[in-house]
Amino acid sequence: MGSVRATRVRRLRIRRAVHRTTLAAVAIAAGGVYLAAWKHVTLVVEGRPEAVRTLSSNVGQLLAGEGITLDAGDLVQPPPGTPLADGMTIVVDRDGAFDVRIDERGVGVWVTAPVGPFAKLAMQPTEDLSSVGWSLEPSRVLGARVVVMGKERGVLTNATTVRELLSAMGIQLDDRDRVRPSPSTPLHPFMRIRYVDVDVAVRHVRREIPPAVVTVHTHALPPGEVRLERRGEPGVLLEAYRVRRVDGRVVARDLLWRRVLQPAVPARRLVGAEENPTHGTQVGEASWYHAPGTGFTAAHPWLPFGTVVTVTNLDDGRRVTVTINDRGPFGGRIIDLSEEAFAAIAPLGQGVARVRLTW
Repeated sequence: MGSVRATRVRRLRIRRAVHRTTLAAVAIAAGGVYLAAWKHVTLVVEGRPEAVRTLSSNVGQLLAGEGITLDAGDLVQPPPGTPLADGMTIVVDRDGAFDVRIDERGVGVWVTAPVGPFAKLAMQPTEDLSSVGWSLEPSRVLGARVVVMGKERGVLTNATTVRELLSAMGIQLDDRDRVRPSPSTPLHPFMRIRYVDVDVAVRHVRREIPPAVVTVHTHALPPGEVRLERRGEPGVLLEAYRVRRVDGRVVARDLLWRRVLQPAVPARRLVGAEENPTHGTQVGEASWYHAPGTGFTAAHPWLPFGTVVTVTNLDDGRRVTVTINDRGPFGGRIIDLSEEAFAAIAPLGQGVARVRLTW
């Protein structure tokens, strides 16, 4: 592909030389009356800038005078009908060989090896290109290599610093971005610039809280029969993460906080109890606490949630049946009863009671 393009460029140069000779002869014959009409422009064909001195009145005449024939699909900026002005830059792009951008300050960049997300740089409106122009000699247009999003591409530019070049490519730097060499570094030919985009943002994620299943053993059902008394409903949990991306790839994700927006509603399952359902017993102290929700519930260190436990006060024989739905207690006690459950076997002011657990 490179040899085909090189051959085409040589043919263009030969045609330009012939046309220049003809134009020079016409100019000499016409005399000094044409001197005021000469224009100095920069012509870029397939990424190669060249200074041109011309009498042409518009872009199309200039291209014809230089022996450049446009084919379908060729891109010319500004268009062929645009009047020429001294100092203007004309760009001819064949087969999408490169992209061009010129900002409002006249700083421009041609991307000659476009790849990655920044490959297709925004084209400026035709009137902007024609009015801005580049009043520069080709020696001020230099080549460099720029690495963006991990992909390297060649550029031609009249920017004077690394920051100007990146800005012309549509890249706005912030304090977190990494640029080597530094943005204030003057550009020189064949320089290699590496830009790493660093972004930090807070991301909110909604998650579903699966409902628990509470099992209640009851003598209202035949032994072993299972019945779903209430379906569970999932809850909603909101999480906030600090996410750090480097060149679009997530490299760190830190949890900041969690918040329950909607608690899950547990499912309630009834199981027919046996006549003698006792599987274990435990003796020790019971206390009470403000348990979540209401009803006869309790916290136990290791009994499965949903286990039905009979709590008997060893001092007076009073008893209460509770369902384990929490973990605890601590400090040597064997069970923490809900306020309602403890009040059924002892005064709340007593604080603790010596009990026997059976399940």
